[in-house]
Amino acid sequence: MGVLGENWFLDVRLKLRHFQLFLALDEQRNLHRAATQLNMSQPAASKLLSDLEANLGIRLFDRHPRGLTPNWYGEIMIRHAHSMLSALHHTGEELNALGKGNAGTVAVGTVMAPAVTLLTSAIEQVQRDRPGLKISVDVDVSKVLVPRLLEGELDFAITRIPAGIDAERFVFEEIGEEELCFVCRQGHPLADKQTLSLADMAGFPWSLQPTGALMRQRVDSLFLHHQVAPPRQIVDTADLLLSLALVDKSNTITVTTREAADLLCPPQRFHLLPFSETLSVQPYGLVSLRHQRLSPGAAALMSTLREIIAQGA
Repeated sequence: MGVLGENWFLDVRLKLRHFQLFLALDEQRNLHRAATQLNMSQPAASKLLSDLEANLGIRLFDRHPRGLTPNWYGEIMIRHAHSMLSALHHTGEELNALGKGNAGTVAVGTVMAPAVTLLTSAIEQVQRDRPGLKISVDVDVSKVLVPRLLEGELDFAITRIPAGIDAERFVFEEIGEEELCFVCRQGHPLADKQTLSLADMAGFPWSLQPTGALMRQRVDSLFLHHQVAPPRQIVDTADLLLSLALVDKSNTITVTTREAADLLCPPQRFHLLPFSETLSVQPYGLVSLRHQRLSPGAAALMSTLREIIAQGA
């Protein structure tokens, strides 16, 4: 393989159909099934792939009797095919929105705490100025949001950059840490205690984010630091509402952000357990792709978020 020039995609005659074929092959791992998915004949799909590989001078997929498997070169093409097709999809949405007299679309992802106060305040302000702006919000953990940002499914995110992902690809504007708290129901055996140790809580059932999530890592490290055996009964879920439902109906304890607890845990039903240490997780921030230009609607929402953050600071 030689060095690809600046306009390599023109030199090798890269087409939109190639991107569609890459995604179909990634899903099916079989040329016949991929061709059927794209309403193509197998010979046409085979020629499309073979011609591109010949023009590039490299193999993108390893052939074997039962199908095809992308090699490292193929994985690169598949990853960028996701981004390209997602970007084209969003382009269509924006064009349709403007054609209908709307102000465009914004897709933003966020971890829990900013979704509760920061993002909702920004959305309310932006929609006053741009009532036709279509905004979609996905609330999830960082390790889910950042890959979606890379694939072009999100315009930007309020999140963290997980370990193992190249931070140089992003612009990160720090906002702050998330303070955590322990939540139980009113009437829980521990609800009338003035002081509590971790050992006091460990004997009860818990509902926590799945293993590997940042908040779960903080809780696991807390038990390890205090040399207390972790709870034996744990329900793993990223859904805070499910956790609160378990807390409301049983002696389950959960951990959430202080902002989420203030909004979702009325004192007549829930109780924040006292704990001697202040718990928090690493700072989150506004995360966008370094070399991506935001749409007007996304830029407006981002600008409003910056203003609210500055006022809070």
